[in-house]
Amino acid sequence: MQTTHSNSNKTVLITGSSRGIGRAAALALSAAGYAVVLHGRRPSAALDAVVADIRANGKSVRCFTFDVADRTEAAEVLQNDIEQHGAYYGVVLNAGISRDNAFPALTNSDWDSVLHTNLDSFYNVLHPIIMPMIRRRAAGRIVCMTSVSGLIGNRGQVNYSAAKAGIIGAAKALALELAKRQITVNCVAPGLIDTDMLSDDVPINEIIKMIPAQRMGLPEEVAHAVVFLMSEQAAYITRQVLAVNGGLC
Repeated sequence: MQTTHSNSNKTVLITGSSRGIGRAAALALSAAGYAVVLHGRRPSAALDAVVADIRANGKSVRCFTFDVADRTEAAEVLQNDIEQHGAYYGVVLNAGISRDNAFPALTNSDWDSVLHTNLDSFYNVLHPIIMPMIRRRAAGRIVCMTSVSGLIGNRGQVNYSAAKAGIIGAAKALALELAKRQITVNCVAPGLIDTDMLSDDVPINEIIKMIPAQRMGLPEEVAHAVVFLMSEQAAYITRQVLAVNGGLC
C-alpha cells in the first residue's frame, strides 16, 4: 500500500464531509496521508469537529462551505480555492439529501431539491475542477457516491433513485473522456449504511432480512472503498461501480 509520505502532496476534496459517510471518508483519507479539503453546506459544529479531529492527529486540512446545488456559489468558492492552493488530486462527490415518499405524494420541492443537490452537483462541483486537474498533467481520482437505489431502484425513492442513477451514467461518460489523462472516475454504491441520514420511516429490520450479510454497513466500510479507489493501486480501475452493500444486489 501507499505510504503516508507518498500521499502528503495529494489534496482530496470531500463534499458533504461533516457527518456519515463523508466524515468517515475524510478521516480515512487523512489517515492515509492525503491533505484533505472538507466541505459543508453551511458552517456547523459537526464540520468543525471533523476539522479538529484531523488537526489533532497532526494532519493537513482546510475547510469551506457552499451549497452544491448553487452553481454560481460552487464555482466561485472552488475557483478561489484552486487559485490559492492549486488543483486537487482527487475529489469525492458525497454531498446529498433525500426526500422520501411514494411517487404520487412527492411534491415539486421533493423532486427538485433532490435532483439539484444530488445530480446537478456533479456538474456544479466537477466543472470548475476538471481543467485544473487536467493541467496538472498527473494522475487524478474522482469518486462519486451513488447508492444501491441508483442500481436497482427503491420504493419511496423515485427522486433519489433517479439522481443516483444519473450520477452513475454521468460518471461512466466522464471516465471515458478522462481515461487518457490518467484521471479515473468511479462510483461507490452503498447499501443500507448506519448513518443519521436514515429516516425513522425506513423499515430497517425488514431490509436487513433481504441483505445476505444480515446487518447494516458502517460508514467506515464505505470509506475503505473510497480510499482504495483514490490510491495508486487503483490506477487501472475506471468507469466502475463498486457496491458496498452486504450482497443486497
